[in-house]
Amino acid sequence: MFNMLRQRYLDILASVYIYNEHRGYTSIDRVLEAVRACCPDDHQFIAEVEKHRADERKHYVMFKRWFELKGSRPFKVDRTCGHIDRFVEIMFGRGIDALDTQAIIANKDQFERLCRVIMLTEQRGMRQVDVLLKSPLVKSDPVMMKIFRIIERDEPSHWQPYEAWLERTGRKPASWIERAVDFWIHRELLLFKIPALYLNPWLGRQNDWADVGEAPSAVIAV
Repeated sequence: MFNMLRQRYLDILASVYIYNEHRGYTSIDRVLEAVRACCPDDHQFIAEVEKHRADERKHYVMFKRWFELKGSRPFKVDRTCGHIDRFVEIMFGRGIDALDTQAIIANKDQFERLCRVIMLTEQRGMRQVDVLLKSPLVKSDPVMMKIFRIIERDEPSHWQPYEAWLERTGRKPASWIERAVDFWIHRELLLFKIPALYLNPWLGRQNDWADVGEAPSAVIAV
């Protein structure tokens, strides 16, 4: 019984992560367009955002491989469990898919707000990985531990470029409102949404992978 409950928790956790990693790298495609337009001469910043995108894709593939090794698919998780989805909706008044990239490029205030949202999201992710690496439930799965160790290593390079750009261009640091929104989204996910998924006996699994139709990536050993 304990093993069944433990495995359900790990499946829920991996399902939330694989959703967020997929949303991460597909959303960064739009961020990259804005960075290249707003900072065309800042080649280091552009390269760092490109690495961020590649890492998010790598993390998605690792979680996908974790499920494939188990012979299963992720649970059906939607935007209500997406940290960046919720953050963008609150700060911009619309979902990621509805964001007007050209408007963000034309409005530097919106561009710097987007950088702060990404920075705070990735900083939150880094702190959460530190917690998970100490979790006995996560430690019980060596493959998942290996995945989170890789994420731990990659995570600083995901928020530092945005913070560095904000600082060197004299932009505003994250406000208390932005930090409060980030805190609430995280608590909402931990205290309400993940428990609701765990306790939902009718929660189904995805029929297909989120990246179906995308160019294949190299298989990553986990």
